Amino acid sequence: MMAATGPPIASRLHFGSRLVFDRTGHLFVTTGDRFGQMEQSQNPSNTLAKIVRITTDGQPAADNTAATGQSGWDAAIWAIGLRNVQGAALHPETGRLWVSNHGPRGGDGLYAVRPGENYGWPVISWGTHYDGRPINGGLRQREGLVQPLVHWTPSIAPSGLTFYSSDLMPEWKGNAFSGALAGRMLVRIVLDGEKVIRQERLLTDLGHRFRDVQQGPDGALWLLTDARDGALLRLAPPGR
Repeated sequence: MMAATGPPIASRLHFGSRLVFDRTGHLFVTTGDRFGQMEQSQNPSNTLAKIVRITTDGQPAADNTAATGQSGWDAAIWAIGLRNVQGAALHPETGRLWVSNHGPRGGDGLYAVRPGENYGWPVISWGTHYDGRPINGGLRQREGLVQPLVHWTPSIAPSGLTFYSSDLMPEWKGNAFSGALAGRMLVRIVLDGEKVIRQERLLTDLGHRFRDVQQGPDGALWLLTDARDGALLRLAPPGR
């Protein structure tokens, strides 16, 4: 079992907690800053607000440090500087991990993760504190800190992430899809490599908070809503 490193925190928020196996059988785990501990995202000695990569018995993957080039990091860490990742998926062609991250008030982002990268939170952000105050003086860019492929401001609270690879809906093949909690929609993200070409907001009329989205073995998109009486929805062409 993996032993998380970092100070004990009494918080019910910002756990991260998305799990994705890579193509070598190692497990990516996303962790959050637990709300109120945002400075820990830049602390490489613990696993708060990071992406970690571990073996199936919970130990740091042996090649992490060689891959990240960061000998001073906790051995489990793959990337740092993310606030609260609620969506994660492997790209079906490249095998690279992509994640969607919750910003504060604005500044949600989509990232194609590379080992050793720093995504900036809370040094840079496209959002603000919830009371409207700027974060770190309103700094949005700094050399060495990686920008999102796209950011959502106002926030949509992205949750769940998948790449569509089926022929059932060929016009969507190669697109990414993200659920949205605050945004109450499904977001279709049209890509050219790692460049976002355009977005389409779907199912907005339903008013659901979408917690997760996955492509099923039938080629349909399956969506899980976030509610006391939540539902599992199937999105496919009529009659299919």
